[in-house]
Amino acid sequence: MKKLMLLVAAFSLAACTSTSNPAGPGMIVSMTKAPIGAGPARSGPKTGKACAQSFLGLVAMGDSSVETAKKNGGIKTVSTVDVENFSVLVYGESCTIVKGQ
Repeated sequence: MKKLMLLVAAFSLAACTSTSNPAGPGMIVSMTKAPIGAGPARSGPKTGKACAQSFLGLVAMGDSSVETAKKNGGIKTVSTVDVENFSVLVYGESCTIVKGQ
C-alpha cells in the first residue's frame, strides 16, 4: 500500500509539469490546445512549431519560444500564436505554434 501511495504521488507531481495548460493537467494523460495571442497580420499560409519536453517534472529541455517557432516556419510577420500541451504519466511536452507570413 505504501508503494502504491508513493507511485500515485510521483504521477501527480509529473502531471504538474505543464505550466501553461489552461484546463489543468490530467493525472495520467493531458492533451490541450489554446490560443495565446494574435498579431497585426492576417492569417498566413506558413506555420512554425517549437517544443520543449519535461521528464518526471525534474528535467526539462528544449526551446518553445515564439522566435524559434518563427524561424522554423520561415515566418516574418506573426498572425497568431497558440500553445499545445501533451503529457502522459512521466513525460510532458509543450509546443508553441506560430502562423503568419
